[in-house]
Amino acid sequence: MRIAEFNRLNAIAAANTLMHCCHSHKWVARMLAERPFADLTAVLQRATSSWTHLDDSDLLEAFSGHARIGDLDQLRDKYSRAHAEQGQVAAADDSVLRALYELNIDYEKRNGFIFIVCASGKSAEAMLAILKQRLPNTRAQELKNAAAEQDKITAIRLRALFADEAALEAKSTEGIST
Repeated sequence: MRIAEFNRLNAIAAANTLMHCCHSHKWVARMLAERPFADLTAVLQRATSSWTHLDDSDLLEAFSGHARIGDLDQLRDKYSRAHAEQGQVAAADDSVLRALYELNIDYEKRNGFIFIVCASGKSAEAMLAILKQRLPNTRAQELKNAAAEQDKITAIRLRALFADEAALEAKSTEGIST
């Protein structure tokens, strides 16, 4: 999708589109209030700015839109977001998957929300190491950690949404530098 196309969407269609990037109604409302966007850089800057000013309940709402890392049912569904974003987890050793599952449950019991990590480019073993490292943290620290990870995830999803725009910007940058 191009930014200009997104800017022309009605509010409901634009909101639905943005909810696929970040499952927070307040974040979506803030993003809608910023339209029209000039370019992808403006979208990404506003996304982060909008995200950093949300309260805990908005963060938790966004986190609720994620599948648990290592959720095998979600990973097996080739059309799910979890499959696309955590696909490398499905290839992990059973012991790693079991540990991810069990520690995710411990993490959720301890913090009241699922473990959020930007899975892009990370193996199941790497995510397990991060989970083990973060598990002893306080809930307040984990809200901050998860919020930072959500911001990364949202940026990745926005770049994917506006991949046509990103390709066009890259092409125009190439033309300038050559």
